[in-house]
Amino acid sequence: MKHKNPFYTYQIIKILFLVIFVNFLLPAQSKVYTLEEAINTSLNNNRDITISVMNLKKSEAAVREAYGYALPSVDVSGNFSHFLKKPLMSFPDFGSLLQNATYSILFDENVIPRDENKFKPVSNVLQSFSQTNNYSTSITLTQTLFSSAVFKGIGASQIYNDLAKADLKSTVSKTVLSVQKTFYGVLLSKEVFEITKSSFENAQANLNDVKALYKEGMVSEFDMLQAEVQVENIRPVVMQMENNLKTAFDGLKITMGINQNEQIDVSGEFIYQPFDVNNEEELINEALTSNYEVRTLDLKKQVDQAFVELDVSEYWPTVAAFGQYSYAGSSDTWKFNNYSSATIGVSFSLNLWHGNRTKNAVEQSTITYQQTEQQLFQLKEYTKLNVKSKIQELKRVQDLIEVQNKNVDVAERAYNIAKVRYKEGAGSQMELQNTDLALKQARLNRIQSLYSYLTTRFELDQLLGRTSPEYFTNFDQIEN
Repeated sequence: MKHKNPFYTYQIIKILFLVIFVNFLLPAQSKVYTLEEAINTSLNNNRDITISVMNLKKSEAAVREAYGYALPSVDVSGNFSHFLKKPLMSFPDFGSLLQNATYSILFDENVIPRDENKFKPVSNVLQSFSQTNNYSTSITLTQTLFSSAVFKGIGASQIYNDLAKADLKSTVSKTVLSVQKTFYGVLLSKEVFEITKSSFENAQANLNDVKALYKEGMVSEFDMLQAEVQVENIRPVVMQMENNLKTAFDGLKITMGINQNEQIDVSGEFIYQPFDVNNEEELINEALTSNYEVRTLDLKKQVDQAFVELDVSEYWPTVAAFGQYSYAGSSDTWKFNNYSSATIGVSFSLNLWHGNRTKNAVEQSTITYQQTEQQLFQLKEYTKLNVKSKIQELKRVQDLIEVQNKNVDVAERAYNIAKVRYKEGAGSQMELQNTDLALKQARLNRIQSLYSYLTTRFELDQLLGRTSPEYFTNFDQIEN
């Protein structure tokens, strides 16, 4: 049998260890998310959505429960009892009564001579009429024929189920909006970081050029010092923008519901598509009709109204049909005398008064309905105001974007001219710095305007109830 070379085995172990160690040192590859992937991840992980799904399942169970009250009810009962000591009750002495009756007949029929001494005085004695062992079983079938509370309860539970569905959609819509804003917040931070970094690289390149020109005696030491100061002034801003980018990523992770230690990146761009903001009245009417929060609160009002009717139904009678079959037996031994019975009938019940509880319950539920009505009115007014505000913001930003696109082109051209002028000795370091600052500011203004435009569009779409239907498809199965 061949033995392995120990040196060879040692080399294999060392190589494996080296591979593992190198893999450990290599940074984990970031997972890149598109906007759609980020939204779907958040929809799967969001706890508010999980709670809304639970409420929906709960409401569906409530609907089934309400229908159950209209279905027949079958009850089975049974009991067995054994007397350790039989109950006694005072009752005339049957022995004396029987003896007196017997002698009375014999005397009346002249069978024997009458003798009054044969008659015993009748008195009450303690006697038991129970047997030691007793059992009984019964099965009862009850069918409600009329109950306003049952019928109103079915309607109320169905509206409550619709409310749970609307609440789930509202929660999904809010989650989508939150991811959209956070996602583009990361893109904005990346753009700002890149713009600041580009400005820093321009300043460094300029410093290198100035140092070369200074060595050749073509520029003064003052120009070189100015270039150095510009580099060092931008450096902390770059570091701050980098920290802002990390914070934005952390916020996106929280919104998506993923681990903070996970390395992620985003893939997307700012796309500007003009929005028609001249149909303000149509947009307001669309929001009042389709806004998820308005629809949810409107269903809440309907639920409250159903509960008012449910409380009022306590004034109405209940009519039910029933049938019962029972089987029982009793004995002083374990040999029972068995017997059975069967009954059918109709029951009627109507409460006449129980401390004004129904009246007070109706008053409470009516007030709750009125409160929801006021909240709905307030929400609609707030929605109108919000839609108008978003439209005005879109008008402002759309006007700015066109101007800022041209402004960036002008700033880039001015910066390039300033670079050429400085190299040719016709310009100054101050002129170059000013044009670089103007270019950076123009780029920042444009990207911030694009971000403001997109987030305002997202907010307006959410107000209008225009959340993409594809985000609700994951929950259609739950609703069905």
